Amino acid sequence: MARALDLPETAEALRRYGRRAGDVMVTGGLLFALAAGVALVAPGETWTGDLIGALVVLGVLASGTGAGAWALARRMRRALGSGGWSAHAAVSVRSMRTTEAVVLRSLDGDGLWPLEAVAMRQRYELLRPGPDGVMWWCGDPARGGVLAPPGGGALIWARPVRHRRARHRIVEQAERSGILDRAALAQPLGQVPRVVPPVPVTPTPVPEPVPVPAPRVSPVKRRSDTGSAPTYARLAAHAERQAVPQTRVRRPEADAREVPWWRVRSLRRTAGIGQVIVTLAGCVAMGAAALVRPEGGTLMHLYVAAILALVALVHSGHRMLTAGLPAVRVMARAARSPVPAPRRYVLLHDPRGGAPVLVLFHAHGGPDALPEGLLVLLSPGTRKHPWLGLPPEPTGTVELRGWRDHSADGLPVVVPWFEGRALWPAEPYRPTGGAESTALLARLAPPLSPRVRQEEIWVP
Repeated sequence: MARALDLPETAEALRRYGRRAGDVMVTGGLLFALAAGVALVAPGETWTGDLIGALVVLGVLASGTGAGAWALARRMRRALGSGGWSAHAAVSVRSMRTTEAVVLRSLDGDGLWPLEAVAMRQRYELLRPGPDGVMWWCGDPARGGVLAPPGGGALIWARPVRHRRARHRIVEQAERSGILDRAALAQPLGQVPRVVPPVPVTPTPVPEPVPVPAPRVSPVKRRSDTGSAPTYARLAAHAERQAVPQTRVRRPEADAREVPWWRVRSLRRTAGIGQVIVTLAGCVAMGAAALVRPEGGTLMHLYVAAILALVALVHSGHRMLTAGLPAVRVMARAARSPVPAPRRYVLLHDPRGGAPVLVLFHAHGGPDALPEGLLVLLSPGTRKHPWLGLPPEPTGTVELRGWRDHSADGLPVVVPWFEGRALWPAEPYRPTGGAESTALLARLAPPLSPRVRQEEIWVP
């Protein structure tokens, strides 16, 4: 049986997790050493007591957090080394009695497993299923295991929800979401999850089956249902299943074809201007507070905060000048290209992070058409509503403008326009056929199990 740890992306994710745990523990040790150095260099000073106390507290927190993460990394390694990944329909549920919960449907389709995260709150986003509502699992639902988005490239430890009332409430919310009615999922390639064998049943006499004529299958549907081929029909069906309803209206922004790029809200955010302004304001505030010249430990705390704010300003300014500004200038130039190229699109979401992706097809084609390119988009919405502002329909038509500028890899920069507004790209346009495009397509719409494909055959 193939182990989950044999998957290269899972092994790399576990290495990153363990390395971060070690770095946090080392940071705790460095803080202890710094506290000792301050005590030796400036003994008896009025501000040393407060500074040493703060360093010791931070060192204890960092060491404890790192040790806990290191212990979880060892548990993850044992779980991932003893079983394979299995794909489950999943729904995220928030409860007052749990930190963050996710409910998985069992492989047989009848049971529900309520699980809660054992992680820092910043990593809870990994526990929230993407628009397709699928999560990978490796472990024992009664004792705990590892959750990951499809692909196994990010890991989080989860354990069963222990409180009986909380479990009942979480399961009820998951049932109301329709998790039990979802189609069966294809399991990860090369992974053979452990399945509890069914309870033997005493056979009973069964009457001879009556022959039934085979169902008539539409020729059009038979051609479009080609199994693993990424045809327009198969990708569109997958996009329908993971479509996110648009219940809000995005605030309009300036048209990049009529105004300079710095007047476009999305381009300002992409360039990083907001981060530079925030860090600059922090530096000014720390400098103004230091001019008051408070006495004792307060002055030292202000100096430390001012140094941190200055480092953040330098970092954000460097990113804006070297990456942000060149990128938005190229996107703005592409958006103003006078010649549009119409294309059909299928809107899908990458399970690794949930980024929206346009799978693009020739403007004239049928359900058997194969994609000609992929375009990863920046999420136009807010952090709470990242899909706000995307096309409301999972399929449709867009206009591609650009093709004049290219990335370092020789890929063209294009901007899709939908109903008079730009959808800003996160990456250059990638033609299909390359290794990265093929891997992205496989993640976006994995082939369904044979039973599901049979259920989707259309019979007139």
